[in-house]
Amino acid sequence: MVVWVDADACPAQIKEILFRAAERVQVQTILVANHALRVPKSRFIQAKQVESGFDVADARIVAALTAGDLVITADVPLAAQVVAAKAFALNPRGTLYTPDNVQDHLARRNFMDALRSSGEPTRGPAPLNKTDIQAFANELDRFLTRYRMG
Repeated sequence: MVVWVDADACPAQIKEILFRAAERVQVQTILVANHALRVPKSRFIQAKQVESGFDVADARIVAALTAGDLVITADVPLAAQVVAAKAFALNPRGTLYTPDNVQDHLARRNFMDALRSSGEPTRGPAPLNKTDIQAFANELDRFLTRYRMG
Protein backbone atom coordinates (compact mmCIF):
# COMPACT_ATOMS: atom_id res chain seq x y z
CA MET A 1 0.00 0.00 0.00
CA VAL A 2 1.06 3.56 -0.75
CA VAL A 3 -0.27 6.74 0.83
CA TRP A 4 -0.68 9.40 -1.88
CA VAL A 5 -1.11 13.03 -0.86
CA ASP A 6 -2.83 15.61 -3.05
CA ALA A 7 -0.36 18.11 -1.65
CA ASP A 8 -1.22 21.35 -3.46
CA ALA A 9 -3.76 22.35 -0.82
CA CYS A 10 -2.91 19.95 2.00
CA PRO A 11 -2.57 21.83 5.31
CA ALA A 12 0.87 21.79 6.95
CA GLN A 13 -0.52 20.20 10.15
CA ILE A 14 -1.88 17.28 8.12
CA LYS A 15 1.44 16.81 6.32
CA GLU A 16 3.24 16.65 9.69
CA ILE A 17 0.87 13.91 10.87
CA LEU A 18 1.48 12.02 7.63
CA PHE A 19 5.27 12.33 7.95
CA ARG A 20 5.20 10.91 11.48
CA ALA A 21 2.86 8.09 10.42
CA ALA A 22 5.05 7.18 7.43
CA GLU A 23 8.02 6.68 9.73
CA ARG A 24 6.07 4.93 12.49
CA VAL A 25 4.28 2.46 10.21
CA GLN A 26 6.99 2.40 7.53
CA VAL A 27 4.55 3.05 4.72
CA GLN A 28 5.55 4.67 1.43
CA THR A 29 4.08 8.19 1.35
CA ILE A 30 4.19 10.23 -1.86
CA LEU A 31 3.21 13.89 -1.99
CA VAL A 32 2.18 15.14 -5.43
CA ALA A 33 1.98 18.87 -6.19
CA ASN A 34 2.52 21.34 -8.99
CA HIS A 35 5.12 23.20 -6.95
CA ALA A 36 8.29 22.19 -5.14
CA LEU A 37 7.70 20.63 -1.73
CA ARG A 38 9.94 20.29 1.28
CA VAL A 39 9.72 16.89 2.87
CA PRO A 40 11.81 15.26 5.59
CA LYS A 41 14.66 13.03 4.55
CA SER A 42 13.20 9.55 4.78
CA ARG A 43 13.18 6.35 2.81
CA PHE A 44 9.38 6.35 3.26
CA ILE A 45 8.57 9.90 2.12
CA GLN A 46 8.99 11.45 -1.30
CA ALA A 47 7.68 14.45 -3.22
CA LYS A 48 6.76 14.45 -6.89
CA GLN A 49 6.34 17.73 -8.71
CA VAL A 50 4.04 17.78 -11.74
CA GLU A 51 3.56 20.55 -14.27
CA SER A 52 1.05 23.28 -13.49
CA GLY A 53 -2.47 22.88 -14.77
CA PHE A 54 -5.99 22.03 -13.76
CA ASP A 55 -6.13 18.58 -12.10
CA VAL A 56 -2.62 17.57 -13.28
CA ALA A 57 -1.67 16.34 -9.79
CA ASP A 58 -5.01 14.52 -9.50
CA ALA A 59 -4.45 12.75 -12.82
CA ARG A 60 -0.94 11.71 -11.77
CA ILE A 61 -2.26 10.21 -8.53
CA VAL A 62 -5.11 8.34 -10.24
CA ALA A 63 -2.76 6.96 -12.92
CA ALA A 64 -0.25 5.71 -10.34
CA LEU A 65 -2.40 4.34 -7.54
CA THR A 66 -3.32 0.70 -7.11
CA ALA A 67 -6.23 -0.99 -5.34
CA GLY A 68 -5.95 -0.61 -1.58
CA ASP A 69 -3.85 2.57 -1.66
CA LEU A 70 -4.88 5.57 0.43
CA VAL A 71 -5.18 9.08 -1.03
CA ILE A 72 -5.27 12.14 1.22
CA THR A 73 -7.38 14.83 -0.45
CA ALA A 74 -10.06 17.42 0.16
CA ASP A 75 -11.04 17.16 -3.53
CA VAL A 76 -14.30 15.17 -3.63
CA PRO A 77 -14.21 14.46 -7.41
CA LEU A 78 -10.70 13.04 -6.95
CA ALA A 79 -11.93 10.99 -3.98
CA ALA A 80 -14.70 9.56 -6.20
CA GLN A 81 -12.13 8.52 -8.83
CA VAL A 82 -9.94 6.97 -6.14
CA VAL A 83 -12.83 4.93 -4.71
CA ALA A 84 -13.83 3.83 -8.23
CA ALA A 85 -10.26 2.52 -8.60
CA LYS A 86 -10.77 0.31 -5.51
CA ALA A 87 -8.60 2.52 -3.32
CA PHE A 88 -9.49 4.73 -0.35
CA ALA A 89 -9.57 8.49 0.16
CA LEU A 90 -9.33 10.41 3.43
CA ASN A 91 -9.94 14.14 3.70
CA PRO A 92 -8.07 16.45 6.09
CA ARG A 93 -11.12 16.61 8.37
CA GLY A 94 -11.08 12.85 8.97
CA THR A 95 -13.80 11.66 6.57
CA LEU A 96 -12.90 8.34 4.96
CA TYR A 97 -14.50 8.08 1.52
CA THR A 98 -15.76 4.60 0.70
CA PRO A 99 -18.03 3.03 -1.94
CA ASP A 100 -20.87 3.46 0.58
CA ASN A 101 -20.55 7.23 1.03
CA VAL A 102 -18.54 8.85 -1.76
CA GLN A 103 -21.50 9.39 -4.11
CA ASP A 104 -23.41 11.27 -1.40
CA HIS A 105 -20.40 13.54 -0.81
CA LEU A 106 -20.00 14.08 -4.57
CA ALA A 107 -23.70 14.92 -5.00
CA ARG A 108 -23.52 17.45 -2.13
CA ARG A 109 -20.38 19.02 -3.62
CA ASN A 110 -21.95 19.22 -7.09
CA PHE A 111 -25.10 20.80 -5.64
CA MET A 112 -23.08 23.50 -3.87
CA ASP A 113 -21.05 24.07 -7.04
CA ALA A 114 -24.27 24.53 -9.03
CA LEU A 115 -25.54 27.03 -6.44
CA ARG A 116 -22.31 29.03 -6.67
CA SER A 117 -22.44 28.93 -10.49
CA SER A 118 -25.97 30.34 -10.44
CA GLY A 119 -24.80 33.32 -8.39
CA GLU A 120 -26.19 32.09 -5.07
CA PRO A 121 -23.91 33.24 -2.23
CA THR A 122 -22.48 30.27 -0.34
CA ARG A 123 -19.88 29.93 2.36
CA GLY A 124 -16.81 27.82 1.90
CA PRO A 125 -15.75 25.25 4.46
CA ALA A 126 -14.84 26.44 7.93
CA PRO A 127 -11.12 26.74 8.65
CA LEU A 128 -9.45 23.53 9.77
CA ASN A 129 -9.49 23.37 13.57
CA LYS A 130 -7.99 21.18 16.30
CA THR A 131 -11.03 18.88 16.30
CA ASP A 132 -10.67 18.31 12.54
CA ILE A 133 -6.95 17.62 12.87
CA GLN A 134 -7.56 15.14 15.68
CA ALA A 135 -10.32 13.43 13.66
CA PHE A 136 -7.90 13.10 10.74
CA ALA A 137 -5.13 11.69 12.93
CA ASN A 138 -7.53 9.18 14.51
CA GLU A 139 -8.96 7.99 11.18
CA LEU A 140 -5.49 7.72 9.64
CA ASP A 141 -4.33 5.66 12.60
CA ARG A 142 -7.38 3.36 12.35
CA PHE A 143 -6.83 2.92 8.61
CA LEU A 144 -3.10 2.18 8.95
CA THR A 145 -3.76 -0.25 11.81
CA ARG A 146 -6.26 -2.16 9.63
CA TYR A 147 -3.72 -2.10 6.78
CA ARG A 148 -1.00 -3.58 8.97
CA MET A 149 -3.35 -6.23 10.36
CA GLY A 150 -4.82 -7.14 6.99
